[in-house]
Amino acid sequence: MDHIPRLSEVLYVGLCRKIGTPTEVAIRRDVTDMYEMIEKPVNIQKGFVRIQSGSSKEGFRLRSSDIDRMFWPCDLKLISDISQSRLFNTSKHIIVVMEDSDTPPGFVRLRLLTPARHIDTIFLVPFDGGAYISSSLWRERYFQFMYEVRPPSEKIRIHGPCTSGFTESIEFDEAHCLATIPWPKQLRNWVYRCQRYTWPPLPVLKIILRNECHCVPIGSKGVSTSNELEWRLSFSLAEQQLVCTMNHTQFLCYGLLKIFLKEVINYRKEPLLCSYYMKTTTFWIMQLGHRRWCPNNLLDCFWRCFKYLLHCVYRGLFHNFFIPENNMFLNKVVGNARESLLQQLYQYYRMGVSCLLLSPTLRSILEPALSNLSFVLSPSEGEFIGIADLDLCVLIELLTLSFSAQHIWDSYLRLKSINTLSLLISISPHQLLTLQYGTAQTLVELAFIMANSTSCCTHKNIYNLDTMIRGMLKMAARLGPVTYLLYLSMYYYRMGRYDKTLYITYLTKHRLSQTFIMYKYTDGQRYNEATVGNLSLSRRMREAWASDVNLIYDIHCIGELCLEQNVSQRNGRYLLSLSPFVMVEMLSVLSHYRLSNRSQCLQSLTDLQTMLLYDNGKYVPLLLRDISWQVLGICQHVVGDLHGALQSYEESLRQEPFNKIKEATDCRIGCVNQQLQRNAHM
Repeated sequence: MDHIPRLSEVLYVGLCRKIGTPTEVAIRRDVTDMYEMIEKPVNIQKGFVRIQSGSSKEGFRLRSSDIDRMFWPCDLKLISDISQSRLFNTSKHIIVVMEDSDTPPGFVRLRLLTPARHIDTIFLVPFDGGAYISSSLWRERYFQFMYEVRPPSEKIRIHGPCTSGFTESIEFDEAHCLATIPWPKQLRNWVYRCQRYTWPPLPVLKIILRNECHCVPIGSKGVSTSNELEWRLSFSLAEQQLVCTMNHTQFLCYGLLKIFLKEVINYRKEPLLCSYYMKTTTFWIMQLGHRRWCPNNLLDCFWRCFKYLLHCVYRGLFHNFFIPENNMFLNKVVGNARESLLQQLYQYYRMGVSCLLLSPTLRSILEPALSNLSFVLSPSEGEFIGIADLDLCVLIELLTLSFSAQHIWDSYLRLKSINTLSLLISISPHQLLTLQYGTAQTLVELAFIMANSTSCCTHKNIYNLDTMIRGMLKMAARLGPVTYLLYLSMYYYRMGRYDKTLYITYLTKHRLSQTFIMYKYTDGQRYNEATVGNLSLSRRMREAWASDVNLIYDIHCIGELCLEQNVSQRNGRYLLSLSPFVMVEMLSVLSHYRLSNRSQCLQSLTDLQTMLLYDNGKYVPLLLRDISWQVLGICQHVVGDLHGALQSYEESLRQEPFNKIKEATDCRIGCVNQQLQRNAHM
């Protein structure tokens, strides 16, 4: 398959649909950036900074993309020269100097300058007349911490400098590192090189140099006995900025390399190469220039990157982009493994760019154009996205955000941060929407945290607290998706105001019944026919978007679900997620039962059962069917239909155990069986 501009454009359009259009990628970055800005003051108050890194932060949403996070303490200050210590208050800050005089390129040792009382001495190792922070002890300490706070069902391990594991089938890597704003001296040559090649552009370079770089706790792979004291320099924030400077062809080429790596090079093999090599390859080719990065040249750009990678494997030398003296193949891509990889890549080289057809994903994109020479796609077809799909992209991004609060103070800090950020001049519409969504979620959490408070002892205080909570929940319902009305309904139910519960529930049910409602997916035609796209972004979220109802493990909104929340939390899920359509019917059944409205209660119960029996995933997603059948069983149990409850609980056990409530289901089945036995003996 020779390079044909037509095939490049077809591939460009296919990758836009697979990886994302320029607009979708921009939305992902905007939402993630704003979320981190909102959370920053909350984390600093707790003594650390947390950022997201890796492919997810860069804008990818591939199935293979994991969640990478970096944490570092606020009070520990890294400096590259002792003279910089005067910039900090030694009575408040831990001052550590980076030394690179006799370490491999890209690695440093960290020598403590302040007295040992400022840092846990278990991290310190005496060396060469000073006290140094051990990377291995640091890494193992934080692994042990995560092991203790996470449930046993979550398998975690040390992977390089990170603690790795899975949360609900999503892989995560968390690096507990140290940060420095004065960049190390080793980076001077990189700055000169960027200025010489004019990439990245000077404004971007200035932003990079204003941000932190990091030391992650892992030493070089050499045989030195002191490598437990070595820390690797990491430039995650700089890499994020570099990826953001890419045009969309460059971004898709980087994504193309990631797909080719996963589905072809590493397929059913012990991986020698990782996606970081693909990113570094793209950086080098971009900086060296001489490429036309446009849709009809995508195949040529990929081939140039592939040949660079092949050349590096042939030489056994892969230069780190920031510190070229650091050969990232050293002690890794060596010996027989390197020879085997070289032969594999050379086979692909002999195939030419037709080697892309070895990837199922890429083959499905290219085959229509190969089988029909008149098959043509304009790049604009890939970049265009309808309003319904665009809104779904925004909603999905918002629903991944977690504004959890352990204390009331966390919520206050978050609301203060949101208020400050809302005054910014340069803020995109999707970032503004993130602030609105964050406000709604924070108000809900704050309201129920206050409802759980037992400090109020007088009637006046109880009345004032109730007024405040209702005000916050009403405000959240005016700001958030349609579903947020249900949090107000749940509060009324908790307080025994069943008439109010039914009123809000019916109102929510009416709004959820609209044909244009967006929940998990949407009918684009009906969404457009309802002229939802003519509304503002904020109003679309309030009137046309729906989300799951999430119950936090330590906040009990509905007494009937306390058992499920507690069991789910013990098994590693900190949210009990329910479909809003199920929650509406549950509140209707229980409220009518409390009010002795038997006919309406049975009608709502029938509606809930019918929905579960005949729904195709529109109202009750597959992953939420375990808790949905459990809810039906609870409602049947409450009204006295023990045989129906038993069948529903057993059906819950047959579903995907997403909410991890099996123990609760077993407990309820046992309770029903006991009641049936008692009834049989009466």
